[in-house]
Amino acid sequence: METNLNKGYEPHDVERKWYKAWEDGGFFRADETSAKPHYSIVIPPPNVTGVLHMGHALNNTLQDILCRWKRMSGHEVLWMPGTDHAGIATQNVVEKQLAAEGSDRHVIGREKFIERVWQWRSESGGQIIQQLKRLGASCDWERERFTMDEGLSEAVREVFVRLYEDGLIYRANRLINWCPRCHTALSDLEVEHEDKKGHLWHLRYPVIGTDRHLVVATTRPETMLGDTAVAVNPEDERYADLIGKRVMLPLVNRQIPIVADDYVDQEFGSGAVKITPAHDFNDFELGKRHDLEQINILDTSGIINENGGPYVGQDRYEARANVVADLENLGLLEKVDPYQNAVGECYRCKTVIEPYLSLQWYVSVKPLAEQAIKAVQDGRTRIVPQQWEKTYFDWMFNIQDWCVSRQIWWGHRIPAWYCEACGEVTVSREDATACGKCGSPSIVQDSDVLDTWFSSALWPFSTMGWPQQTESLAKFYPTSCLVTGFDILFFWVARMMMMGLKCMDQVPFSDVYIHALVRDAQGQKMSKSKGNVIDPLVVIDEYGADAFRFTLTSFAAMGRDIKLSTDRIAGYKAFANKLWNASRFTMMNLDGFDPAVIDLQRLELSDADRWILTRLTETIEQTERSLAGYKFNETASTLYAFTWHSFCDWYIELAKDALYGDDPQARHRVQCVLFTVLEQLLRLLHPIMPFITEEIWQSLPGTRATASIMQAAYPDGAGLPVDSDGAARMDQVMDVVRAIRNVRGEMDVPPGKQITAVLDCKSSTMVAVLEAGATAIRQLGKVGDLTIGVGVNRPEQAATQVVGEIEILLPLAGLVDVVEEEKRLEKELGKVQKDVELFTKKLANEKFVANAPAEVLEKDRGKLRDAGEKLRILQEGLEKIRALK
Repeated sequence: METNLNKGYEPHDVERKWYKAWEDGGFFRADETSAKPHYSIVIPPPNVTGVLHMGHALNNTLQDILCRWKRMSGHEVLWMPGTDHAGIATQNVVEKQLAAEGSDRHVIGREKFIERVWQWRSESGGQIIQQLKRLGASCDWERERFTMDEGLSEAVREVFVRLYEDGLIYRANRLINWCPRCHTALSDLEVEHEDKKGHLWHLRYPVIGTDRHLVVATTRPETMLGDTAVAVNPEDERYADLIGKRVMLPLVNRQIPIVADDYVDQEFGSGAVKITPAHDFNDFELGKRHDLEQINILDTSGIINENGGPYVGQDRYEARANVVADLENLGLLEKVDPYQNAVGECYRCKTVIEPYLSLQWYVSVKPLAEQAIKAVQDGRTRIVPQQWEKTYFDWMFNIQDWCVSRQIWWGHRIPAWYCEACGEVTVSREDATACGKCGSPSIVQDSDVLDTWFSSALWPFSTMGWPQQTESLAKFYPTSCLVTGFDILFFWVARMMMMGLKCMDQVPFSDVYIHALVRDAQGQKMSKSKGNVIDPLVVIDEYGADAFRFTLTSFAAMGRDIKLSTDRIAGYKAFANKLWNASRFTMMNLDGFDPAVIDLQRLELSDADRWILTRLTETIEQTERSLAGYKFNETASTLYAFTWHSFCDWYIELAKDALYGDDPQARHRVQCVLFTVLEQLLRLLHPIMPFITEEIWQSLPGTRATASIMQAAYPDGAGLPVDSDGAARMDQVMDVVRAIRNVRGEMDVPPGKQITAVLDCKSSTMVAVLEAGATAIRQLGKVGDLTIGVGVNRPEQAATQVVGEIEILLPLAGLVDVVEEEKRLEKELGKVQKDVELFTKKLANEKFVANAPAEVLEKDRGKLRDAGEKLRILQEGLEKIRALK
């Protein structure tokens, strides 16, 4: 029979063809009117500015596996796609465009700027969606949402107003993280901390009315311009007599009090601490306790303002250098120590942030967090792996109010209007035209927008049409599973939990699966600066999407980072080729075969048939179990082992005798089993390798009645004959074949050379098993003369292997050319002996051992172990050969 499968698998044409067919056929579409049980996932919306990276590739591959599996398992599946408007990042992109044109957003105005952003989005934004399609993502693209689209904007405003009406949103003048570059507030989660080398300056503040000084230490000496107190511990006897006195703040000559507070660590520095309430979070809280003045010394760009005395107009770092120099000139710089501390940076532009006193909008999250904590505690939402529960709880129990206002233009504008007549704030679902209190039309809308994560927090229900009570919400909410990285557990997962429970009175998802990071082959985080980034699109171009997906799945062990290299991806491309070739072989041997007549229960199956069908059933059970438990690597490992080893290496070889023989019944029997195994294997593999499995499945006879493999049922093992005893008998035969092959390999017997084998069994039962499998032993072990029995005549000199109750004896005479084999072994021994001596000498060098990196030492020790083991095997082989002379 001719097969319409090409000799080699070329993924690119296949991927384009089938993805278009799936989309055109509406196979990804979710039907909210379906009576099937629902399964739903919302995609973690990538930034509209983003391009596909390894984190996206892993995250979406795992989601796609779950969705394809559940569709085939009889569920109505909604995989909701979309992108996030990424407020700060997107605004930065468009501002750079304007700067290149010699303009900026303030020149063109807010309205024109927003138009430019929408224009950029329509022309360049969202390219990651097309890249996800190349990966094979089976999202319902007809439902694609954007966090700034009309429906989601309505949901955002509704939630803001509800929270405001419930007293959970308020406005306050508090210390926030401020980015001088982006000119906006940031939440704690948007600040990345990095340890950097710096200095600790020790400054001397004169105590008024005495000849004493208080020495305070700081990493930001310019902030002293805003000091409003010096604090000491009330238990510190060194300063007990100074509490209540005042010091003269140098350079600005302002008197500030000495206060006592338990916050001060007596052991750090001098035990006296400068207090700058407007520029330090801890100082801000201490300042509230002591009713201290809050003096802001910076403007929004990090420039010293009018409160900075002689340093007004200077950049914060310029002012730092000048303040230090002036203090030194006055003899008020005690000392400077090298110091390393965690410096906060803006997560978008990497500018060092400033704690900054500002009037902002906040969400009071503690009441919301309480419900989100309970939902995990009582099991309504399960976090997998469970170890992440502790991280979730630690953060939620200590949660701080969420600053949600951002001083940018791109985003959901805060629906609050300020009355110029009476000063009242009007918060409204509709655009306000008059003050809600006095009725004055002189109102101005707040210029700030909401934190991007505010709209993302509503994603599981806003994307389905909330606040309207839609059929989609009724069918698909709460969602079944959320697949995400641990890095947005707080940014996103916790906030979705809080908002879902608040707005829907239900958790947003039943399971949260937290996957690990994709790192390079050495376990390092990928970064452009290190030059170790692997581009998913380049990988797909070179190896195909299926090989890439299988690689990611194979290494997606729960709680363990993935170490990825192109060598590993190449290995799984070889796996795809193996599957392809096995499929071609099968189809080339289905001449005259009709799948409609298959009735495995009525066939006289051989032990080999029973073995492969039993192993298929076990594979189905293991795959189902591992997918249900989010053990993706176990799923891939199970399918890989069955495909490559059980099916390709063993059963296809065992099938050849019947396929090429003269017995039509035996041929039909093997055709039935081959077809059954391959067809079900393709369905098992489809969620991980969608393209190649569709291409092969469509070429199989009898499958055209179903438009796509996606619409075929996921195998459940029903109707497959299971014979554990028959499978065990076949395993014993295969163990004998393996042992014979091992000896052939050790003795370097040419692959086509027939050998003699004697099988000495301990029981007649075992003799019967091996005699039933004699054909397989002869065929796969390349055995000509085969003797099987109990207490058989044993050859005088033989290579021996023992497998359970069977002793395998392969007479050495005639196996090899003794003289030539002796020469070969002696030559090989000489090479290996040199390796052993080299690594032994190297590792005996104390200087080398002391200075070499641990990974180099481990690698060399491994090489020494391998060389020593090889030397032992070669010596044993040489002794056997010399015994024949």
